[in-house]
Parts: sequence; C-alpha cells; structure tokens
Amino acid sequence: MFAARLLLSCLLFKEVHALSGYFWHITDLHWDPTYKLTDAPELVCASSGKRPAAKAGKFGDYACDSPLHLINSSVHAMKDILSDPDFIVWTGDDTPHIPNESLTEDEVLHIISNLTQIIKQVFPKTKVYSALGNHDYHPKSQFPAGPNHIYNKTAEMWRDWLDPESQATFKNGGYYTEKLLSRTGFRMLVLNTNLYYDQNKLTQGMDDPAGQFSWADHVLTEAANNKERVYIIGHVPPGFFEKKRRKPWFTPKFNQRYLDLIQKHHSVILGQFFGHHHTDSFRMFYKSQDSPISTMFLSPGVSPWKTTLPGVVNGANNPGIRIFEYDTQTLLVKDVVTYYLNLTYANAAHARWEKEYRLTESFRVPDASPASMHQILERIANNHCHLQKYYEFNSVSYDLTECNSDCRVDHVCAAREVDFHRYERCLEKEEAAAICAGFLPVLSVALSLVLSSR
Repeated sequence: MFAARLLLSCLLFKEVHALSGYFWHITDLHWDPTYKLTDAPELVCASSGKRPAAKAGKFGDYACDSPLHLINSSVHAMKDILSDPDFIVWTGDDTPHIPNESLTEDEVLHIISNLTQIIKQVFPKTKVYSALGNHDYHPKSQFPAGPNHIYNKTAEMWRDWLDPESQATFKNGGYYTEKLLSRTGFRMLVLNTNLYYDQNKLTQGMDDPAGQFSWADHVLTEAANNKERVYIIGHVPPGFFEKKRRKPWFTPKFNQRYLDLIQKHHSVILGQFFGHHHTDSFRMFYKSQDSPISTMFLSPGVSPWKTTLPGVVNGANNPGIRIFEYDTQTLLVKDVVTYYLNLTYANAAHARWEKEYRLTESFRVPDASPASMHQILERIANNHCHLQKYYEFNSVSYDLTECNSDCRVDHVCAAREVDFHRYERCLEKEEAAAICAGFLPVLSVALSLVLSSR
C-alpha cells in the first residue's frame, strides 16, 4: 500500500512539474563601450555624465551603464541558472545614456549587433523574442512610423529569431507577432511602444503610428477567434514611473488607446512583460475597481545606472535578471524568480548571481495571476512590512532606506492606476488617507491629555 501511494505521489509530482515551463526576461543592458578603470573617477565612463564613479570595479559602478564584463556575466549567469529555457524575452535598451552627438547610427547598430551575438553564442538553440528600446535608435527615442535603415538592419540581425512575416512587419514599424514556440493556441505579440513615448517628437501628431494599434487589435481579435492565448512584450510601458510622481511615459492619447486595447482583449492576454524603468515593479489593469483583468510585469535592468531624472532620489539598482514560470497548458504566469548581482560585493570579491526572491514565497500568494497580483498590491498598500519588502526589491536590493508615506503613495498609485485620470484620483485619495493616519496619533495623545485633566 505504501509503495503504491509513493508511486502515485511521484507520478502526480511529475505531472504537475510537466505543466510548468520557464523563460528568461532580460532588459536594459545599456552597454557602455567607453567604460574603463582609471584613477580619475569622473572619466570612468561616458554614461556618468562626469559624475564621479568613485567605487568603479570591473563589473561596473552605480554612476555608469554596463561594462561588457557585466553583460557577459549576466548572460552566462542565465546559462548557469537555467541552461535550457523554453525561450528568452529581451526588451531592449542596448546603448548607453549619452548625448545623441556622442553616438552615430552605425555605433547604435554595432552595439545591438554585439549584444545579439552574445545572446546567440550563449543560447544558440533558444528562441528569443526581442523588442526595441527607446535607446535602440539614433537619435534616441525618435522612432519613425515607417520603414527605415535601423528597422531593416535590426531585422537582418534577428533573422534567426524572426519568421518571414515577422521580418516584414518589423521592417515596417518595429513590431511583429508569431505563434509562441510555434505552438497552436499560443501567441507572442511584440510591440514597438517607443512610437508612443512622450519624448518621440515624430509621432505625437499621429493617431496610430505605423498602424500598430489597428494591427494589434486585429491580431488580438483573431487570437480570440482562434482560441489563442497571448503574451505581450515591449519596452516603454504605459502609466507612471513609481519613483517620480506624475511622470508618465506615453502621451495621454496613446496611453488611453493602449489601456482600451488591453481592456477590450484581456480575455486572451495572459501576461505583459516590459522594461525601461530599470526597477522591479508591476502594473494592474482592471475591469472595475476590484476586478483585475491583466498584469504588466516590469523587470529590473542589467545596467545599474543611477537615473539623472530630476526629483528621483537613490535612482540606481543592482543588476537583475528574471525567470518566469508559466503553465504550459494555459500560459498562466505561475511564479517569478529574480536573480541579482550585488555590485559592491562583485567588485570587491567576485561575481555572485544569487536569488533575490521568489514572488509566491515572499508575498504568500499561490501564483502570479492578476488576482494574486491584486492581492499583493493590497498588501503593499495596507501593510508596511509588505510595502518595505516591495520597496527594497524595487531597486534590486540597492536602496534599503525606509519607504515613507509619500513613497507609499507613489508606488501604490503607479501600480494600481495606468489611466491618467484615475491615477490623479488615487493620489488625492491616498494622500488624504496618509494625512489622516498622521493625525491619528496626535489626536489620540491630545484626547488622553484632555481626559486626564478632568
């Protein structure tokens, strides 16, 4: 009897395990070819903008973008941790944070080509779904809504990863769709959301740059008709930056159109995977106030570069890479595991890529479904321990300071509301709640004094 039970347990374990697939998400590598160790801290890298890289080592510095040593280390760490992923998601931003006049179009293409070759050499047999970042064009962020040299050359670099139809749409607008892993019923939608970036002056007067919205609407409609399940990847996300209040990335009209697209087709969308922030965060999409329909996962970057965005405090991060576990029958995101490199330790001793956290363990949820991510958000909003944990993960264990009431409002509202107007109402509501919470101890003491004086 015992042997039979043991056999049954083993079979059930194998069955459950077989239902899980795994893929890597890597983003924001930002290779800075100028990085060099020198006795002049302000000359270590061009991406520091003359900020002193006081603790620079061979793996980098928080004032700089990634040296090649860090990029190689991150991709080889992926191979060491999970050598045979089902696929890789790579969401762009390959060039350093330097002025346009310090780069040429050829240099941008050279950097994209070099990073493509590194990934191909380490994962020669792995399918890669790759999206362009706003730094993958020259001038940066100025993506045109039609065919151009960079789209053409990048499509050629990625021809081993793109089928012929994908190459055609990519050359037209930097986007494409394919059956996920060539499997019937699963689809990957790769978007060029740089067309919607509020810094892109070429597309601001357009209603549908490169026809991408109408194309995506058609693809998702067909997906529903064919009973397909879809993942969406891109670089620049909609909504607001959690580390700077009222800092959006999309223009208002494009933000609304993206939100409408997700709300219309949420039944076939099983996950959205983006980068750009360099931070570890997520965005919720709702049908109504407490009815979550989709989650956008914002993965941390490899580059540790401390942002120069005015008003952002402690805006650096440790390098991060991420594994997603998914259900191979449904595409449900089951778990998220983030690995990171403590840059200070790496420079002082050696590279040690280690698990930072597993989502289901750290936040005590059964999976990473929209319902579970909504539950995590509610815990972050209402429990300081969960808030602080999330805050430290947000910078990949770089910024370990206290997340105060203003910090809480910024992070909660950015995660909860992608819609511009609802975000503003969230700020008002959460700020008022924070003020009331701050007054409660004072009122309690005052009441105690009044009662004791009677």
